[in-house]
Amino acid sequence: MTARPHDLLRIDPAAVASLTRDLPGWAVAALAAVPWVVVRRAMACEGKLPVGIRGHGRSERCAAWLPPAAVVECRTPEDLAAARTWRRPGIPALAALDAVTGLLDGWSWGPAGSVGFELATGHPTATPDSDLDIVLRAPDRMSPGEAGHLLAALAPLPVRVDVAVETPLGACGLAEIAAGDIVMVKTPYGPRLVRDPWAELAAA
Repeated sequence: MTARPHDLLRIDPAAVASLTRDLPGWAVAALAAVPWVVVRRAMACEGKLPVGIRGHGRSERCAAWLPPAAVVECRTPEDLAAARTWRRPGIPALAALDAVTGLLDGWSWGPAGSVGFELATGHPTATPDSDLDIVLRAPDRMSPGEAGHLLAALAPLPVRVDVAVETPLGACGLAEIAAGDIVMVKTPYGPRLVRDPWAELAAA
């Protein structure tokens, strides 16, 4: 199957035991309760997908490798944005999604992080202190002016919005693109410093 970083995958319960072999106890318990993982930014290994398992806090994060045959459902950030099922009182990161939908009209985008995990799984993982992580697809060049305009539009929201711009080379921060200087791009091979993540694809 084709999966991209930040996609959320539901696992066949019968495959959980083999996936969690040699993993921490909290990871076993987390997948038993909520059998979902997130795709990591790494190369596939022996045909297996790079995935991450999340527990109750930031200290409970674990990398694993998942056979594609174990996946029974895939929810992309774009799927979650289109579904618009984010009503939960008292969570600013969820409440802000209505405004973000209007501000990012015309772009291909979706929520990630704790908000994305909650929307995909139905399991409450976002807290009143959660940031709002957004994946913004940009297969074509985004100018510093465009990035700056989006930053200014998002700034008044009552929650910190962290936008990862997915370029052909990898992901970089919206603020770095707006600055118009060297940006750090997260690639499947590790981070790279480049001047233009669109122009440098051929040299990658």
